[in-house]
Amino acid sequence: MNYDCLRRKPAKDSRFFSKQPRLNLSIPFAAALLFCALAPDLLKAQGEDRPFLPEPVRVVSTSPSNGDLNPYGVAFVPTNFPAGGTINPGDVLVSNFNASSNLQGSGTTIVDVPANAPLALFFQGTTPLGLTTALNVLQKGFVLVGNFPSPDGTCGSASPGSILVIDKGGNLVSTITDSTIQGPWDSALFDEGGKAKLFVANALSGAVVRLDLDVSDSGVTVNKATQIASGYLHNCDPVTFVDAPTGLVYDPNKDVLYVASTADNAVYAVHSAAERSSDGGIGTLIYKDQKHLHGALGLAMAPNGHLLVTNNDSINPDPTQPSELVEFTIHGKFVKQISLDPTPGGSFGLAVETVGKTSRLAAVDDSVNLFLIWTLKAQE
Repeated sequence: MNYDCLRRKPAKDSRFFSKQPRLNLSIPFAAALLFCALAPDLLKAQGEDRPFLPEPVRVVSTSPSNGDLNPYGVAFVPTNFPAGGTINPGDVLVSNFNASSNLQGSGTTIVDVPANAPLALFFQGTTPLGLTTALNVLQKGFVLVGNFPSPDGTCGSASPGSILVIDKGGNLVSTITDSTIQGPWDSALFDEGGKAKLFVANALSGAVVRLDLDVSDSGVTVNKATQIASGYLHNCDPVTFVDAPTGLVYDPNKDVLYVASTADNAVYAVHSAAERSSDGGIGTLIYKDQKHLHGALGLAMAPNGHLLVTNNDSINPDPTQPSELVEFTIHGKFVKQISLDPTPGGSFGLAVETVGKTSRLAAVDDSVNLFLIWTLKAQE
């Protein structure tokens, strides 16, 4: 089957790499494009002969009523999330990095996408925040989100930011600040209920820190902060804001943290990540592919143990491969790629949730401020 049936070449104009909102791609076309492009073997059950069967993709605008733009982070609300709030198990949260002015680092909102209801506003800050891809949901009823604010939309003026702790009703409870938090660009969570480990990729320092958290019904506190990895290339970028370590995935079975480093255009593995008490440097290189990687950015793990990485197209650009989502094994073997948008720079945050035999893949297209969800079910 040809999964490129609706793919079209990117426009060759000044919008190449632009982060201005591009509304030339209609929602129906985006849905058709992505559904056609997503092969059933993108996410598979254990074993190569058990593919998931995709159902129609759902496409939702991510802009709330205040006009925030540039969706970055994606997180599923877990099945054991407590009742009584404004978000529920199965909902998907999306954080916005830009305000309606389109200045980067000024967005203030997190939107909620319920399974069977329209998009709703979950959280709105009172000052420019720049909510990043560092978005996670704790089973005790809290949302953690990184902020990387800039007064003028440039990385050079940005402050180190912090991690916001928001309750299930969308209220700001506390703010986590630490000298090791330097532009929290993305994060990964290992949630054990009363305790959790939050891994944070820092854009301003090129380092990864582990925050050991104590979690109660009333809030979240930091027990210890440990820098566990460093040495990743990091620099400000006038178009993409920053190129730095971004996507993080933690595998508790192997105690390995996978790090997608945009400026290095590679993915690394940091071993003994949960208990490490010292800095392990960049870790072990597991994937560096000049043909398919074009600024490795967001990272997620599929149910079959493969890794999925988005490209921001600022490093090693290829106009014939715009906004790609790439699947590869943890041993560094390329599996497949699809384009999330016919223009470069659209793919960013993504997440995967598996409940029973059903998996959902969620991804943002920040070129047109859309959010896409595929539901994939295992064959019986």
